[in-house]
Amino acid sequence: MSQYDPIALNDQAEAADSKALRDRMAAEREAADIRWLMESEQGRRIVWRILNQSGVFRSSFSSDALAMAFSEGNRNIGLQLMAQVHELCPDMYPEMVREANARNLDD
Repeated sequence: MSQYDPIALNDQAEAADSKALRDRMAAEREAADIRWLMESEQGRRIVWRILNQSGVFRSSFSSDALAMAFSEGNRNIGLQLMAQVHELCPDMYPEMVREANARNLDD
């Protein structure tokens, strides 16, 4: 049986505060992870590869609606990652692009 008491407002407020704290800590951890990943050339290569594979830089149009929906789902993941990079370490994005362009010239 649940211990939830709808009348115990203090308990509800404490639970909400606890959840908000856990959510804030998780967001801070994720932000630190993205910054850490973007600090190294190896990490930037990983992010660039994910952005490319997710289809961020190409159209996802298809005459097959299901294929297009699948592509848009993949693209959405890449767009979320790109938004995090731009928000958390915007100075690293141009460096990542320069490195990717240099690798393409070497190929």
